[in-house]
Amino acid sequence: MNESPASLDDLALFAAVAHQASLSAAQRATGVSLPTLSRRMAALERDLGRTLFQRGPKGYALTAEGRALAEELGGLADTRHRVARWAASQTTAPPVRITAGFWTSRAIAIGLAADSARPWQLRFVPANTVLDMARREADIGIRNSPPAHSWLARQQLAEVHFAIYGKQGVEGFVASNADVPSQKWLHAHHHADIRAYASDPRLCLDLAEAGHGKIVLPTFIGDALNTLSCQSDPIEELRHQSWLVAHQDARHDPPVRAALDEVAAILRAN
Repeated sequence: MNESPASLDDLALFAAVAHQASLSAAQRATGVSLPTLSRRMAALERDLGRTLFQRGPKGYALTAEGRALAEELGGLADTRHRVARWAASQTTAPPVRITAGFWTSRAIAIGLAADSARPWQLRFVPANTVLDMARREADIGIRNSPPAHSWLARQQLAEVHFAIYGKQGVEGFVASNADVPSQKWLHAHHHADIRAYASDPRLCLDLAEAGHGKIVLPTFIGDALNTLSCQSDPIEELRHQSWLVAHQDARHDPPVRAALDEVAAILRAN
C-alpha cells in the first residue's frame, strides 16, 4: 500500500486552487499554467480516490471531502513560507511582511532608520482583512481594533486621532472613494464641498499641499507636515485605538520579534 499517494507539490497546488476557488486565479498566484493545474488536480483526485472539486462555470467549488483536505493543509502555506524565508536568509536578512493602512505604512517607512545590519527585511503587503494574518499571508498587522481570533496575539499601541488639514485660506476638500472611516466621514459631512478626487491617498495629500482643498488626516501625519496646518479639533467619530497584531506562533520567530519591537517603538513615538 502506498502511504504517500500525493506529492507535497500537488497538495500545495490544491491548497492554492481551494483558496482562490478558480484555476485562473490559482494560475496567477502560483505561476503554473492552466492546463498543468487542471491535469494535476485530476491526477490528485485519482491518486487519492476522492472527488475534491465540483467543476462548473463559476469555477472549482470544493466538495465536502475537498473542504476537509483543505483544512488538513492549513499549515502547509506557513511551512512553505518558513522554508522560503530560511533559504533567503542564507544571503539576505529574512523578510518580515507587514500589512497596514497607507498612513501607518508611511509613518513606519519614514521612522525606520536605514540600517544594512537590521536582522529582518521590510516587506509591505496590501492591507486586507484580519484573515490575512490567520492564513499567514502577513507576519505583522496594524489594525484599528483588537482581533477576535485567539490565535492572533495583540498589543495595544496608542489612540489615533484625525483632524482637517489644509493651506490657510483654502476652501473645499480633496477626497477619495476609499472604503475607510475617514473618507466615509468626509463624504457624510462635507460631500457638497469636495472639489477634487484621487484614488491614491498620496495623491490626495499632493492635491491638498498644492492648495486644491483640505484633507482629513491622522494627526500623527498632519502635525508632522510643514506644508499644511491643522484647521479643526480632533474628529471624535474617527478616534480609535491602534493595535499591533501577529500570529501567536510567528511572534516568537526572532526576525518577527525584532520587527515587532522596532515597529511598536516607531508607532508609539508617533
